Amino acid sequence: MKSTTLVIMAAGIGSRFGQGIKQLTSFGPSGEIIMDYSINDAMEAGFNRVVFVIRKSMLEDFRSIIGERIEKQLPVYYAFQEMEDLPDGFTVPEGRTKPWGTGQAILACRGIVQEPFAVINADDYYGKDAFRKVHDYLVSVDWEGQKKYRFCMAGFVLKNTLSENGGVTRGLCRMDADHALTEICETRNIVKTQDGAAVQRPDGTVEKLDPETLVSMNFWGFTPDFIEELAGGFERFLKDLSGRETTAEYLLPTIVDGLLKEDRVDLTVLPSNDRWFGVTYQEDVPYVKQAIADLVKRGVYPEKLFG
Repeated sequence: MKSTTLVIMAAGIGSRFGQGIKQLTSFGPSGEIIMDYSINDAMEAGFNRVVFVIRKSMLEDFRSIIGERIEKQLPVYYAFQEMEDLPDGFTVPEGRTKPWGTGQAILACRGIVQEPFAVINADDYYGKDAFRKVHDYLVSVDWEGQKKYRFCMAGFVLKNTLSENGGVTRGLCRMDADHALTEICETRNIVKTQDGAAVQRPDGTVEKLDPETLVSMNFWGFTPDFIEELAGGFERFLKDLSGRETTAEYLLPTIVDGLLKEDRVDLTVLPSNDRWFGVTYQEDVPYVKQAIADLVKRGVYPEKLFG
């Protein structure tokens, strides 16, 4: 069987969450965190390595809360995303307080990941279907020597990804008839409404969205050559901050959209009907705990994972 790696992005500060490190919050009946369920589903799908992308200051917590437990199941590696980890000739701008986004997170895996890999957020629950589809794509794709990158993405129905407690950011997907991605638009402050979903713009205007639209939840399937693409792209990004030195982020949806516009990638969207849930706000915690309890009650998961 081909080797495939699961990369879990967990270095985000989570400022909206309000207290604690949200990636390490317990939600399951036996103390499981959301990552436990993602790793369980990934292993069932066939992934055989995991890389945690974290900040160095989080290493001790990660090892004690999840890393040492997961090491008994499959090989575990750590990559460190730090604000100061910049190419030669660049320095951290004055006033910058956080890392540089999801593109930098995957770039931190340079030298660690050398096989097809999936990327997920640490604080999102995706469901088993997406892991199976992404893994099956990665082991079947012929990527070496191709003129274009060949990637995939799990697409989730917008209405299944909204929070009851505030606005969220989603990548809205446009596809052709064959589910090939043609455009992805990173859209901020999408809120749940009585009749679906809408974007609340900074100027106060509201734009309705189709609640059945497929969106990106940062569940990607990449080939290892993408990491070198990120390295060159990160330097170009840093050269063109244009007054956004303290806030700009090097984001996977924006990077992928750029490759699409340049016709340098064929990216297949793999639709999932599983209901996503995650923790953006502290108020999301009770809902997520109940959602996991319901899955356990239905027999989707045992009372104790990795027991």
